[in-house]
Amino acid sequence: MSLQPLNRILSNLEKQKSWRSRRQFRRILEIWPKAVGYAVARQTRPVGIQRQILQVATASSAWAQTLAFERRQILEKLNTQLPMTLMDIRFSTAQWRSQANNCTSSRSNEQSRLWQEHPSWSSTKNSTPEPPFPVSLKAQDPIEAFQQWANRVQTRALHQPVCPNCHCSCPPGELKRWSVCAICAAKRW
Repeated sequence: MSLQPLNRILSNLEKQKSWRSRRQFRRILEIWPKAVGYAVARQTRPVGIQRQILQVATASSAWAQTLAFERRQILEKLNTQLPMTLMDIRFSTAQWRSQANNCTSSRSNEQSRLWQEHPSWSSTKNSTPEPPFPVSLKAQDPIEAFQQWANRVQTRALHQPVCPNCHCSCPPGELKRWSVCAICAAKRW
């Protein structure tokens, strides 16, 4: 057995039937944003080809339903640029989360930073960002959940400055930005 250059080995592998679909899928990933538009491409992700049917993960069921109506046009655009013909496209939210979880931590850090820069953000004693409504409450009694929220709001209000217009407590960022609370600022507009 003689030694062969790596390029020749790879080209021989890619010529095999099992590698054709991988090459086609790689090509789909390249042309997908142009075929569907960049706004749609941000909400969708091709995840595989099974029996000449392209599987696409979507960010929401609304995207899946909308794109299902447009699949023939998308299919035509893709097939003009592919060596093998696709028969159909299936849109589903099923695989969106599994692949999106890799980016979740960076997105949550960015959301946290953006929320801290918002004028309505109010720092607490431990200086952790606190969204206006809790993202997830433990399964509990609704009255208990309301009481916890009300206590948190009252505690926060004790340490906040007062709006010069309505004399209600408000976050310092709102006073800095509008010289009044957000409610009074909205009334002016």
